[in-house]
Amino acid sequence: MSDVDVLELYKQAGAFHEGRFLLASGRQSPYFMQSTTLLQHPRSLMALGGAMSEKILASGLKPDFIVGPAMGGVTLAYEVARQLSEHLPDVRAIFAEKDGSGGMKLREAFVIRPGETFVAVEDVLTTGGSLLRAVKAVEAHGGQCIGLCCIIDRRQETGPLAGYPLMSLKELYFDTYANHEVPDWLAERELREI
Repeated sequence: MSDVDVLELYKQAGAFHEGRFLLASGRQSPYFMQSTTLLQHPRSLMALGGAMSEKILASGLKPDFIVGPAMGGVTLAYEVARQLSEHLPDVRAIFAEKDGSGGMKLREAFVIRPGETFVAVEDVLTTGGSLLRAVKAVEAHGGQCIGLCCIIDRRQETGPLAGYPLMSLKELYFDTYANHEVPDWLAERELREI
């Protein structure tokens, strides 16, 4: 399996930040990984997509397609599927997007045949909310999720997420805080919303 130093890739791209950040989950953190900054570089995207596709294959999974939550997961889903296509010629890439009601939906152009299997991919997993909303959107069309794969798993607990097997390239836990839990040393820093 490819030995990709995930944290070093983020640092080299200027995508690893220290400060005080309001995460999409609503929690605050002294660190933030800006995957958009990293994944704009094709070589980094190829390296990470290759490592993720290898992990999927090594686990014995043979998905019909890869799905990622829009926007960040679109290019990642494509690259993972592109590299999987060397071993699984008919694999394809799709994405789920916000539906305006707190969930996600699929575009009409994405046809899911009943029983088709998929792996959902994400860059950085903090709570897994976006990824699970994407999974639910596909399952509503008859797809069967056989696994989840992310670049970085930031959750404190390890193992499956909501009953789905989870693979990650790196586990990297940073403390996060609810608004009422923010320690004084972090509260002194300027809050940046991401």
